[in-house]
Amino acid sequence: MKSTVHSIRKRPLIVTLLISIGLALTGCGGEASKDKDTTPVTPPEQAQFKVNTPKDIAQESAENYDDNLNGVITGKTLKRWISNWEKERPAGITGKLVIFQATKGRAGFEFIKPNNTNVFTYLENTWREPRFNGVTEIEGIVISGETTDALVRRYGIDLKNDLILCAQGTGGSAAMDQGRCWYTFRYWGVDAKNLAILDGGNNFLSGTWTAEDFTATAFSGAVANQPSPIINKPVSSVRDLGVDNTILQATAQDLINVLPTHDTNNTKDGYFLWDGRSLDQFSAGEASEAGGVLTNRYSSFQNNAPRQSHPRGALNLNWTNLIDTATGLFKTKAQLRAYLEGNIDAAGKGFVDGTYKHVGAGNAYQKGDQIILWCETAARAAVTQIAAVVVLGLPTRIYDASMIEWNSLSAGFTDKDGHLILAKNSPWDTAALSAPYFPNKPELINPRDAEYTAAAPRILDGFGANTYQVINEDKAYIRPAAASSSAGSGNTSSGSSSSKGVTLPSNPCGG
Repeated sequence: MKSTVHSIRKRPLIVTLLISIGLALTGCGGEASKDKDTTPVTPPEQAQFKVNTPKDIAQESAENYDDNLNGVITGKTLKRWISNWEKERPAGITGKLVIFQATKGRAGFEFIKPNNTNVFTYLENTWREPRFNGVTEIEGIVISGETTDALVRRYGIDLKNDLILCAQGTGGSAAMDQGRCWYTFRYWGVDAKNLAILDGGNNFLSGTWTAEDFTATAFSGAVANQPSPIINKPVSSVRDLGVDNTILQATAQDLINVLPTHDTNNTKDGYFLWDGRSLDQFSAGEASEAGGVLTNRYSSFQNNAPRQSHPRGALNLNWTNLIDTATGLFKTKAQLRAYLEGNIDAAGKGFVDGTYKHVGAGNAYQKGDQIILWCETAARAAVTQIAAVVVLGLPTRIYDASMIEWNSLSAGFTDKDGHLILAKNSPWDTAALSAPYFPNKPELINPRDAEYTAAAPRILDGFGANTYQVINEDKAYIRPAAASSSAGSGNTSSGSSSSKGVTLPSNPCGG
């Protein structure tokens, strides 16, 4: 058996030390209260930590991105900051500016030039790793506390006083890793004032940028293409922050608990379910971005899943409508707001429901709704997240395992090797909770078992009690004192099967 599986099965059972949640799956329908989150509650002994809600985490942008000092900031603002960081840095920031580029920029715009005194630039995109949620091991979801702290140490970040800027480098699909950068630090408790997102790729930044503002110089150490020196100094830890933002992550169980009983747009249940994939995928080929039915419906499949579908009650708006994929520039706040209000743009794009027709003005997001969004691997969802929670300031969560897990949880299917994907009596079969239902050909279905090593989910316990193991481990990591009283160790979270980030394709969600 693979070592990955061994490491999963040997983990300390954090969930038994901290939180016994074990929510039973009591049917697939019903409308949960929008005021009642289904993520495990915080034990009394951990009450000194600030446990935020999605509403607490949300931050609303100014109408003009030029006016932002965190969240989505423009090239004009960054140029001013870099020109004299000590004088121009935002109020409340006393440390340095750390820029993480998701990719190396185009020729002549490779790296935003650092001074390596109080402005540093790094190429970094390892914002995901394999982790086991209690039912499924997902190849790449939010990185563990240990991995995050290793990254914080590597770059010598002061999480309370530095400002972390997530940049694209090249424009377009690099916004996915840019969004994952923001999600990672916010999930682990970094304050909104210490976190920013750069609007646009390096060669499309607003303001008076010149060739002198960029460098192609590669760091000569162990990491190639690194313009700033590795500091490798333990300046801070996510444990220092005293903040629990793990509610940012939703699981399959959370999603199941809020689905409507039919595949209809319910505007009164307090939830807004956003599928950020292409219309081709959302509809399982019954409709397409280009118009009409796909000639080959099987082309809508990704990651060789057993079936193609969407969770019932979801609405669809492709992430490509939120950002210019050529430049990496986000649409204006007004344009993004119009989508959420149910309006269509000049190109005729807007939210559609399970009939693949526009929902109409006033029939999309409702005031007070909690948004749960996803795509195939939560890469595109990291872009829709920026529009929802950082620009519009709406309470938002990411179903981090996304459709790569959801469509894998298909009971009775066999893979191309003849192995059963999921037992017919598993409580985690999501087929009946989905629409439309389009099965894949057996010869096109990749395995989902413990021995499989390709980038696909591995269903390790089809009868697992819940899907909260990652969240419980992460809650334990930021509360080592509470866990150590039972476990005898301050380091109670293995966090992942690998504790190393994995490098995924530049556009893991495909078309």
